[in-house]
Amino acid sequence: MTQTIQTVGIANGGGDCPGLNAVIRGAVRAAILGHGWRVIGINDGFDGLIWTERTVPLTVESIAGILPRGGTILGTTNRGNPFHYVVEENGKKVEHDFSLRVCENARKLGLDAIIAIGGDGTLTIARDLARMGIPLVGVPKTIDNDISATEVTFGFDTALHVATDAIDRLHTTAESHGRVMVIEVMGRNAGWIALHSGIAGGADVILIPEIPFTIETVCRSLRERAAAGKKFSLVVVAEGVKLPPRDANGKPFPAPRPGQVGILIGEAIHESLGQDVRTTVLGHIQRGGSPSPFDRILATRFGVEAVELIARGEFGRMVCLHAGEIESVTLDEAVGVNRQVDPKSGMVRTARAVGLTFGDQ
Repeated sequence: MTQTIQTVGIANGGGDCPGLNAVIRGAVRAAILGHGWRVIGINDGFDGLIWTERTVPLTVESIAGILPRGGTILGTTNRGNPFHYVVEENGKKVEHDFSLRVCENARKLGLDAIIAIGGDGTLTIARDLARMGIPLVGVPKTIDNDISATEVTFGFDTALHVATDAIDRLHTTAESHGRVMVIEVMGRNAGWIALHSGIAGGADVILIPEIPFTIETVCRSLRERAAAGKKFSLVVVAEGVKLPPRDANGKPFPAPRPGQVGILIGEAIHESLGQDVRTTVLGHIQRGGSPSPFDRILATRFGVEAVELIARGEFGRMVCLHAGEIESVTLDEAVGVNRQVDPKSGMVRTARAVGLTFGDQ
């Protein structure tokens, strides 16, 4: 027998992402207009279920106008794991397990189900809370596009547009000054943004986590371009690339901090070639701004289907895109495995066919 639903909560966690507001809007409108449910917004990830004063009612009126807005009206955090929550007590950092408190507060708030929007970390927390008895469904979110159970995540298309536009702009200044331009894009575990934007932007070198590279091979490719009369080159680097042990001059690479990988690679290229090199780190620019039409539509479809999963009593599942249709998988299937670029995939072969190098051959 399907549980009677009256009140649904919505939470998002992890990094912000274009399209989060579109998911919230789609879910709120589908829940209220389609089912007559009450909807509660859980602010700042699962923190809103640890401290319930952070929850707010969501109505059709309160979410009006949020479809094209970037970020999230509910706020978010990537440090709010209720199973391992770190707080400062007497000047020391102490870890607490607030999971039972989250379950109790969900009951006190009268939540019959929760929609959790996030990447692998947030959805792993959602899965563990579902195992504790919270009726819960997930929505995949990450600009990195690395959740294995869905063909694409919302936010990726917008990030791709931002990265490609940046490469286009750097293309013209690189050509004007005869420089090597290194562009670092996001992609901690997977190189989807680098691969797609590199092809779309006409890059000459793409460096991604899935394909090991050497500075010598990269520089050889750049020298060949220079010998052919090309005075400039574009190198697109995913932030999660694995640096080789040493640069072209045999010096060890230092362990990079976030945002430094592109800079280290740019310096190594400069030392090897003696050519003017400039590095641009796009960073959180890729996360911000209005979502693309594709992401608005996909996010809306995800939000609506999450509500329908709840209506059917199909908890412990995540909505996903498969062959253009919105389907669902279990949260166990959804988390724990990153969707990475296959080095032998058609996309990589296409890049190589038009003369791109990945620094490996």
